[in-house]
Amino acid sequence: MSKSLYKRGKYHHGLFQIQNQLVFDKMVMKDSFRLSLAFLLLILHVSSSLASSDSVYDTFLQCLEKNTNQSDQVSNILYSPTNSSFSKVLSNYIRNARLNRTTTRKPLLIVTPTQETQVGAAVICAKTAGIQLKIRSGGHDYEGISYVSDVPFIILDMFNFKSIAVDIADESVWVQSGATLGELYYEIWKKSKVHGFPAGVCPTVGVGGHISGGGYGNMLRKYGLSVDFVVDAQIVDVNGKLLDRKSMGEDLFWAIKGGGGASFGVILSYKLKLVPVPERVTVFRIETLLDQNSTTTDIVYKWQQVAPSIDDGLFMRLLLQPVSSKVNKGAKTVRATVITMYLGTADQLVSLLGKEFPELGLKKEDCIETSWIDSVVWWANFDNGTSPDVLLDRDLDSANFLRRKSDYVQNPISKDGLEWIFKKLIELGKTGFVFNPYGGKMSEISASETPFPHRAGNLYKIQYSVNWDEVEIEIERNYTTQVRRLYSYMTPFVSKNPRSAFLNYRDLDIGITTNGKDSYQEGMVYGLKYFNDNFHRLVKIKTAVDPDNFFRNEQSIPTLPSKA
Repeated sequence: MSKSLYKRGKYHHGLFQIQNQLVFDKMVMKDSFRLSLAFLLLILHVSSSLASSDSVYDTFLQCLEKNTNQSDQVSNILYSPTNSSFSKVLSNYIRNARLNRTTTRKPLLIVTPTQETQVGAAVICAKTAGIQLKIRSGGHDYEGISYVSDVPFIILDMFNFKSIAVDIADESVWVQSGATLGELYYEIWKKSKVHGFPAGVCPTVGVGGHISGGGYGNMLRKYGLSVDFVVDAQIVDVNGKLLDRKSMGEDLFWAIKGGGGASFGVILSYKLKLVPVPERVTVFRIETLLDQNSTTTDIVYKWQQVAPSIDDGLFMRLLLQPVSSKVNKGAKTVRATVITMYLGTADQLVSLLGKEFPELGLKKEDCIETSWIDSVVWWANFDNGTSPDVLLDRDLDSANFLRRKSDYVQNPISKDGLEWIFKKLIELGKTGFVFNPYGGKMSEISASETPFPHRAGNLYKIQYSVNWDEVEIEIERNYTTQVRRLYSYMTPFVSKNPRSAFLNYRDLDIGITTNGKDSYQEGMVYGLKYFNDNFHRLVKIKTAVDPDNFFRNEQSIPTLPSKA
């Protein structure tokens, strides 16, 4: 069984090795003093935090008991740092190891509700205590916004909210926000072999964050985004009230379909419309190396023209990665990989690409014709033939180190431009691209239909991607610098005014808010990049439903500035 590009591998992080050298010169003595002082301050901070957490725990528990009428149960859903299970509960859904260091600020409490009333009570109690509430479903947010903060905070972890009710007669499904995409696909498959849902390819992603941020997958050219199939929802508002589509109103319902649910409340569940899938679909993966195939640049150039305009049932993802050369020892080259999902047979696909994309040289033996659910497993990079049961594995407490950014390309990059970019990839040595084609249904839906605005006019979306295993902070800085440099190099080739970004690929580099008096101006910096003109409508809705900005994070939707 092979590892997924998106599936988080398990890594055992050892402690830093400290060399014990008895060197008694002046500089070392100074360093020792600094280390001792830092260690003392850390101990004092931890002791203070634990004491504070104990106090918060008692107060919060009493508040939960008061607001749930379940005094014999709520203690089971509340974890403080003194609880032996606290670290395990916290790390289970941390998916980025760089945000789980010993120096990373930890929450005062973790609340793990199992019932709707407990969610409402948690909101009321956090609001009463004046403590920031972070909402986590699957933990795949790239910047850890759901479980990291610079101020004292509480995590509301929704992993127990995982109910999935499929109604094939109605061609719909109610799914709670803490369920994973893998679990959602599995339950649909159990009820029907000709229904599916257009969402992400990583099975451990939480439904709540994925859908509330837009949600896309390898059927987006045929059907659009996940949010385009949301027909109802349940949300707990700032007053702890449970609302559905009718009671929340169409403005708030619009906002949580791509505007980020955590800015407006706590998403409990979504009702989704299923889509038809054929009994047989086709997938393939083809690789070419720049230093072994002189047509690699031609293939990448042609991909830009074909992938966004070809048959809507075909999704061709393109990966560009710097790798070790097989012909020049010690050198780097670029590998281009085309990964495909086609809603049809292998014969149809070979014929289609033979006409539209002959440069790729696709043969029938390159293709795998399979069921939709098996294509889901294959896209998660498991071996072909692996049981769909693997989709139920949440892969707890697993994370590697990673950094991501995003961009949109609206005009094809020239061959000269591509060759220049390839040189930069090789120079940097580690960071790569994931190109996701648009077109098809994406070009038919208005930019204002949902908060997600990046529809017509975009050829493809770029994800900048780098993963690493080493724990040293200097290595992290090196790779983070690589990603930022590559992002800078791409400036001439991507969208402008604004330089757009994808909310589900959270990136704090493009702006943050401290949620103070300047939050509106700060929020506009990143808000226009994520939402373009839809940002202004989101701000008005936010101001109406959460005027005191209780639901906030480093990139939340701000409220309108006070007239005072």
